[in-house]
Amino acid sequence: MNLKVIFTLTIFLCFSHLSAQEFSPQVERFISSNDNDFAITNVTLIDGTGSETKTNQTIIIKNKKIEAVGNTKTIKIPEGIKVIDGTNKTVIPGLVMLHEHMFYTKPFENWFSVGQMTFTFPRLYLAGGVTTMRTGGSIQPQTDLNVMKWINEGKMTGPKMFVTGPFIEREGPKVPELGFINNAEEVGFLVNYWADKGVTSFKVYNNITREDLEICVTEAHKRGLKVTGHLCSLTYAEASEIGIDNLEHGFMASSDFSTDKAEDLCDPYSARRGLANEDVNGKNINALIDLLIKNKTVITTTPNVFEPYTDREIVPGGGFDALIPQIQERLKSNHERSQGRDANSLALFNKNLTWVKRFYDKGGVLVAGTDPTGAGRTVAGYANQRTVEILVEAGFTVEEAIKVCTLNGATFLDINNNTGSLEVGKTADLILINGNLNTNIKDIRNMEIVFKDGIGFDSKALFESVKGKVGLN
Repeated sequence: MNLKVIFTLTIFLCFSHLSAQEFSPQVERFISSNDNDFAITNVTLIDGTGSETKTNQTIIIKNKKIEAVGNTKTIKIPEGIKVIDGTNKTVIPGLVMLHEHMFYTKPFENWFSVGQMTFTFPRLYLAGGVTTMRTGGSIQPQTDLNVMKWINEGKMTGPKMFVTGPFIEREGPKVPELGFINNAEEVGFLVNYWADKGVTSFKVYNNITREDLEICVTEAHKRGLKVTGHLCSLTYAEASEIGIDNLEHGFMASSDFSTDKAEDLCDPYSARRGLANEDVNGKNINALIDLLIKNKTVITTTPNVFEPYTDREIVPGGGFDALIPQIQERLKSNHERSQGRDANSLALFNKNLTWVKRFYDKGGVLVAGTDPTGAGRTVAGYANQRTVEILVEAGFTVEEAIKVCTLNGATFLDINNNTGSLEVGKTADLILINGNLNTNIKDIRNMEIVFKDGIGFDSKALFESVKGKVGLN
C-alpha cells in the first residue's frame, strides 16, 4: 500500500471517528444541531458535482452520513428523526478551500508583517461555510498543527484542516515572520522534518531557485505529499515542467511574460509589467494555459485578495466589523484614498479572471482560496463567501463556482470519496443557506447552519463571537 493510500485512509478514519466525539463547552455553545439522524426537506440543492440545481429536494442524514437525496414528494423520511424545513432555502456542500492562512496582515510603519490569528480565524472559516481547508503556508506551523489536532478532538471550533509547512524561501523582501533557507541542501531537511511532524503539503515562495524546487518536489512526492507555489523567480512554465502540483493566485503571480526575466531571480515590477502588457487573447497566455493543462498543474484562484477598491466594500464580503478599531481606521483611510485611482488594478483583476475562466473552460483543474494577507481587506470566512460571488461575477455558473470551491478542492486533497459533494455515502458536510443562489449569489452570506461531520454549527453565532477581535489573536 503506497503512502498516498495510507494517508488518505488515515484521514478518512480520523474523520469517521469524529461521529462519536464529545465537545468542550467552548465548542458546544456554537452547536445548534447534534442529531445522528435528521432530514432537510423542501430545499433547493446544489450538489457540488456541477450538475444543475434541483428544487424541492430532501436530504436524509443517518449516522453523520448522507443516506438519501431525492425529490421531497417521493422520498420516504424515517419515522422519529428530526426534520428541518428547507422551504426557500438552499443546501450546498461545505466549502473546501485551499489557500487559507491562520495569520493576517499587521503592518508596522514601512514594514510588512503578519500576526497569527489562532482563535478568531478557525471560527470565522467555519462560520463562512468552510468545513475543510488547507493552509497555504504557515508562519507558525506547530501552532497550526496544534489547532488542527484540538479541532479534531472537539476542543476548539473550526474546520477540518490540512496544514502546509513553513514557506520555503530565500531571503528577499524583509518579512520578519518568514524563515529563509541559505542553500538548496536545507530544502530536503525542511520537507522531511515537517512531514514527520504532520504537515501534508509544502509551499515554495518568491525567491527560490530551480534546484530548490526540484528538491522540494522530489522529497515531497517520495512521501506522497504535494507542493504548491507562489512564484516569481521561477516562471509557471518552469515550475510546471519540474512537476509542481499546484500554483497559487490564478495567473497574478506569473513572471512568464517578463521580457527581461533573469534565471532564478525575482523582479516583481517586471513580472507585473509583463502581465499588464500581455494581450488578454495573447499567444503566450494561451500557450501557458495549454502547458499547465497538459502537465495537470492545478491552479488556485484567490481573487478576493486582489479585489480593487473603487466602488467596492472596504472589506469585500462584509467583514469590516470583525476587525479591531485600529485596523478598521487604517483600512477605511486606505479605501477612501484609493477611490478612482486603481484603474490599472481593476484591469489586471478582470484580465486574470478571464484567464482563470479560460483555463477552467479548456479543462484545467481549478480550486479556490482567499489568502487573508495583502492590504488586510481579506478576512477569513467573509472572504470565502465573497470568493464564490466573484467567480459567478466572472462568468462561472453558480454550479461551476460551487464545484470549484467544494468538490475540486476535495479531489485535490484526495478526500473526494468522503466529502466535497452531496452524494449518498459521503459525510454530512453541508451548508443550509436562507435564500436562492441562482436568483441572488449574495444570498451565500445568509448561511444559517454549517454542518461539519453532521454536527450543525450556528453561522451567525460564530461570526458574532469574534466581532471586533480580528487583529488581536
